[in-house]
Amino acid sequence: MATIGDFAALLGRTLGEFTELSGGTFALLQRDTALLVYALLIGVSVAILLYRRMRRTGNGEDRIVLPAIFGSALFPKSHSASLRHVAYAFFLLGLIVFAFALADPHTALVEDEASYPGHRITLMIDASLSMNTAFATEQLSAGNTFLANVSAAEYFVKRRMEGPYQDLVSLVQFGNEAYIVTPFTNDYQNILLSISLIGTPEEYRRFPDHGTLIMKAISRGVQLFRSFDFLGATGNLIVIFSDGQDTHARFEDVTLDDIMQEAADNEIPVYFIRTAYDQELGDIISDQQWKLAVERTGGKFFPAENEAAILSAIHEIDALATGRIRVKRYVAHEPRFQAFALVAVLLWMIALAMTLGFKQFRRFA
Repeated sequence: MATIGDFAALLGRTLGEFTELSGGTFALLQRDTALLVYALLIGVSVAILLYRRMRRTGNGEDRIVLPAIFGSALFPKSHSASLRHVAYAFFLLGLIVFAFALADPHTALVEDEASYPGHRITLMIDASLSMNTAFATEQLSAGNTFLANVSAAEYFVKRRMEGPYQDLVSLVQFGNEAYIVTPFTNDYQNILLSISLIGTPEEYRRFPDHGTLIMKAISRGVQLFRSFDFLGATGNLIVIFSDGQDTHARFEDVTLDDIMQEAADNEIPVYFIRTAYDQELGDIISDQQWKLAVERTGGKFFPAENEAAILSAIHEIDALATGRIRVKRYVAHEPRFQAFALVAVLLWMIALAMTLGFKQFRRFA
């Protein structure tokens, strides 16, 4: 059975909850419900007011008489005349607070804000048909260029787990289209899981896009930076694992500068690790062409004909100067219905006590 002490403890917790509320982290999950209740309260109040205050004058004309609660405020006659409306005011205030409680108020309370050195990195893995070229490896997974690049991406992420930095990493897979596999996160186990899911021979064979449109991949990467509000920050970079046989550049009137333009415009350096490509396709786009285009973004081009060159490129990227990553951590949304509902009940109890205990509070008009 609840005691006065239990009630006092509940009231104390409720007041404590109100001290935690702040405008920046406060949300109404059922805002429309509250607005509807407020509209109904206003409508009913106006209807009752008009009904009770429409009176006949001596000459037969209708007139609206202001309720005494307003009249006494403008033209006070006595303290008792004004005080008789206090109970009614508490009752109305309770209705307003309870209607707010029906809006299902929640707060997301900020635990802390951390800042640490690190990069924001978007990894891009080319899964086009040309990546099926044989590629010999010892440390990385063997098979073809695609599998070697997948293994290199895994190696890249694992070094984040072992290194001094806490980089935020996202993953994009591309062919004719670009697909966001994992958004920015420092949950490296989740990224490794995503890489393992897309990096099997079976998944590679099922990948539907056989062309290579690096421009779309870069556009998708910039979209990721923009959606996380990272554009303009130091430490942003894109790392591309591809054979560089871009369909746009090979068969359409698109230059490599065009392909890199969006990254350059948004000051995101591109680090391009170009692995071996199918020689039967011909050296359509030379390393020198890619080098000039990539360096215009502020990044670097790495021709990687073998496993050692891939690993060397990754180590060089690891040594890049870092930016600062700022992270706000929040607890889950906390419901605040109880706090507002309890306040409404307290206001109603006060109104009821005043009405039952003092006869001057029993009359409104």
